[in-house]
Amino acid sequence: MPRPSRRLDRTTTALLAVLVPLALATVAGLVALWPTGEGPTTGIVAMDAEYPSARVLTATSESCGGENEDRLPDGTIPESVACTLVTAEVTSSDAAGEQVEVWAPANVRDRDLPAGTSIVLVRYLQTDTEPEVWAWYDFARTTPLGALAVAFAIVVVAVAGLRGLRALVGLVIAFAVIGAFMLPALLEGADALTVGLVGSSAIMFVVLYLAHGFSRRTTTALVGTLAGLGVTAGLGVLAARAAHLTGIATEEDYRLAQLTGQLDGSALRGLFLCGVVLAGLGVLNDVTITQASAVWELRSSDPDASRRTLFSRGMRIGRDHIASTVYTIAFAYAGAALPVLLLLQVYQLPLLQTLSSGEFAEEVARTLVGSIGLVLAIPLTTAIAAAVVTASPASRHRSPQAGGHLHAHAATAVAPSSGSAPSGSAPSGPDGGPGATEPPARGAQTD
Repeated sequence: MPRPSRRLDRTTTALLAVLVPLALATVAGLVALWPTGEGPTTGIVAMDAEYPSARVLTATSESCGGENEDRLPDGTIPESVACTLVTAEVTSSDAAGEQVEVWAPANVRDRDLPAGTSIVLVRYLQTDTEPEVWAWYDFARTTPLGALAVAFAIVVVAVAGLRGLRALVGLVIAFAVIGAFMLPALLEGADALTVGLVGSSAIMFVVLYLAHGFSRRTTTALVGTLAGLGVTAGLGVLAARAAHLTGIATEEDYRLAQLTGQLDGSALRGLFLCGVVLAGLGVLNDVTITQASAVWELRSSDPDASRRTLFSRGMRIGRDHIASTVYTIAFAYAGAALPVLLLLQVYQLPLLQTLSSGEFAEEVARTLVGSIGLVLAIPLTTAIAAAVVTASPASRHRSPQAGGHLHAHAATAVAPSSGSAPSGSAPSGPDGGPGATEPPARGAQTD
């Protein structure tokens, strides 16, 4: 038994030799890039404002003069349009109980605001030169969105149990990393691609082990995920340079570049790359943990299978996974960009010109780069999993009731019986048949 133990030690050592430097690099990156709290100078004059909640009392339709936002398809601005005047009672802040009147946006009609509707107002506080002003801000959506989040958590825990609960905790930690580290670091001008890789690696180290536990199976999936992230980042850099993606393709991009003093586009290009890495994180995690689990299950069902056989069988599962997840990525981006797709349909631009335009080129590049990284991560993870799982000694026992069928028991060797043994000469096997057991090899693990 010592020989299998040495093989297992070499495999574990190889995994640690890959992960420990990556973990140390991630920690070093977090320390070096951790934001100082000093945001960029934007030149925006801050105004004292509050955002209290309110309850609609009445909403009436009034006639107002047309403005630029009311422009018709033929380009003309109507002389008068319907406006919605809202009377609301403030329900929070020191102005609670006060009644105010505000104009709703042009797309909100009186029928959308029955009495009792919860809304959010913006209150510009009085200054030495300006009076207090109230204005419409938005509908209050905290309650329905909170209920939806609770329903999601209940369903996940009900179906997945404790593992689902750990996954939810990991999700909270992931968004904490994004909010506390990645976004502030990006605003402070840190290299966006490095921030994306460091933040994504930190998230994966935490959420994978938290959701799936410490095992060689999880470690294998983590190695595959980090490799996929590296491939995605590298391909993103090549795509951004080859396609001249500046990161400034929409009005929001330009506004961000203007406010942060990064109109040269170099930082916004990095922001695009950071988004590519972050967008591929969830799908990579999904496929790598699935492939690792599939190889372990295949090994359990056929302990005599070689590495080549396990890899071949695992890739049959992986190919199905590739087909479905590529659709997932493409349709996710298409759904997010649906208003832009409709607008371009109205413009009737040629298809190739549309796809190569700035905004669409970024989405196309993001989709293709993420998909390539995903596809390459599957065979890589499968190969690593096959190598790791076959390094563990697979032991068996023969069940007479099953007609001599072999059953695998990781790390527990059970010698098959040869004929019937005299009564009391040998302990019963796990299936009730005779068999002699020997202790597991030192260092053997179930995963």
